[in-house]
Amino acid sequence: MELFHNSRDEQCRSPLGAVPVGTPVRIRLFAKTATLKVELRTWNGRSIFHPMKSIGMGGYEATVTAPEKPAIWWYDFVISDYQGHTFYYGNALDQLGGEGALYPSSPPSFQITVYDPAFMPPDFLRKGIMYQIFPDRFFRTAKPVSDRKDVHLHENWGDMPLVDPDPRSGDNRALDFFGGSLSGIKSKLQYLKDLGITVLYLNPIFKARSNHRYDTGDYMTIDPLLGSQEDFRALCREAEKMGIKILLDGVFSHTGEDSLYFNRYGTYDSIGAYQSQASKYYSWYAFTSFPDKYACWWNIPTLPEVRKMEPEYLEYITGKEGVARHWIQEGSAGWRLDVADELPMPFLQKLRAAVKTENPDSVLLGEVWEDASRKIAYGAMRSYCLGDTLDTVMNYPFRDAVIKFLTGVVNADYVVRLVRSLQENYPVPFFYSLMNLMGSHDRARILNVLCDHEYTSVAHKDRGGMRLPKEARLVAVRRFKKMLSLFVAMPGIPALYYGDEAGMEGAADPFCRTTFPWGNIDTEIYSAVESAFRLRRTRPVLQTGYMDISSEGTETLLLTRYLKEGRDVFGDAQEDCPYVLRLTRDRFRKQTGR
Repeated sequence: MELFHNSRDEQCRSPLGAVPVGTPVRIRLFAKTATLKVELRTWNGRSIFHPMKSIGMGGYEATVTAPEKPAIWWYDFVISDYQGHTFYYGNALDQLGGEGALYPSSPPSFQITVYDPAFMPPDFLRKGIMYQIFPDRFFRTAKPVSDRKDVHLHENWGDMPLVDPDPRSGDNRALDFFGGSLSGIKSKLQYLKDLGITVLYLNPIFKARSNHRYDTGDYMTIDPLLGSQEDFRALCREAEKMGIKILLDGVFSHTGEDSLYFNRYGTYDSIGAYQSQASKYYSWYAFTSFPDKYACWWNIPTLPEVRKMEPEYLEYITGKEGVARHWIQEGSAGWRLDVADELPMPFLQKLRAAVKTENPDSVLLGEVWEDASRKIAYGAMRSYCLGDTLDTVMNYPFRDAVIKFLTGVVNADYVVRLVRSLQENYPVPFFYSLMNLMGSHDRARILNVLCDHEYTSVAHKDRGGMRLPKEARLVAVRRFKKMLSLFVAMPGIPALYYGDEAGMEGAADPFCRTTFPWGNIDTEIYSAVESAFRLRRTRPVLQTGYMDISSEGTETLLLTRYLKEGRDVFGDAQEDCPYVLRLTRDRFRKQTGR
């Protein structure tokens, strides 16, 4: 039996993509052979079967109304022929949408994302350019000073970070500091403005034991090695004058063991949960055997997990006087949420209400590594794009697909399919606000990734200071420029990890977190980045124009940004001039992917 439905074809589904609640959706299935009965099955907690009427020429049609509340809504088809056989038609096996397939039993369903029509992230995301800074390693105005006895303070800015594994977990202790500071960032704001940056995302800045500060010690205090609360205010004030927003890293799934709240080592003037069951913070944590056995993030004992829905903790983070609102009052434009998919949905909803109450233009940007419309976490499907939790997410699926394409693992068709799936599943406001990151503190430097020189076969402690061979670096730079051209042409906010514009290299943590090479910037790469970002800033069609993506053979991507009927996606008249990017990757002797 020959059947056809394509979720990205207006003849088959109208309107396309995600829809606001209550939207009528017309769905069609086409058959080349006569059938007896065709039913459309929709599912949103329960199955409903809708008879499909014949519209001639082998077409069958039903119009159904989307749920009245935001949800992920599913559909597929049940077909009976004249011989009494029943067939099922649904999504492709990879569940990326588009043309479906015939199945002998219940198929994977097509997806329709149904979202809140009032959902609209701040426009500084879709119109901006982001820069991520690891604060200890960007710029220092003085050598680091601390009265702590457990730290190593680097005299030389150009030293390699230390590798010092914790014998309890193998995780790097990260107790060496270079002295990068908030005042150092402030002194380099003109550099960032000249580069075209409009949003700064800072890795954690709150008091903590480690240099990465994901082991929060005190959510309400700036780490003394970075500066003071007044330094933060001054940074935000100066950044605002230059048209730059500041996003903070919110780590709300766990704290540090060395913290005001847990206080394992008695560092803080408080009674922490580790010290006493009578502590006001005891209920924040889940002990299996007090005090030494407790739930911790990824079994790393330095990071005790918090019980996110514990009323006192929830109030501490999301309440009127809570952490989330406090730092927006102090000048932040919002939060990037660490491991957002490990935070309960009601927690995220409370957090959203808090930050939007404080400032409707504040942002919640989540770390979610998969398709954020249907992330499976803790045995349940969670959708972060319905308008009730996050404004947007880090676009890891796109990053990973482009890297695989440029390194010969997958072909152009795969990238197109992945991008079209995200475009179909995400509401337009969400899709146009995605953080399109090239590099990250969680991965080896992008130049290393692009030429497959991450040194994973070398002992961890020996990876520091390794340099790419000349030929490998030439390949990496060529691919980086191609990746950059694609990222500035995509909907969303292009995001650069500090130092990638300077040509920094390095293996994974801690060597992707080395100090910025002031005075030794790769001018070829810098010029390419500055030019690409200038193009993005000066071509409004690249910010809010419609997007088409296709492939020309297996080696070339074709991306077009354009106006539709003289308007852009968000209804503002823009330049009536399409932008076309044709990107051909290196040719590979052996095609290893799809």
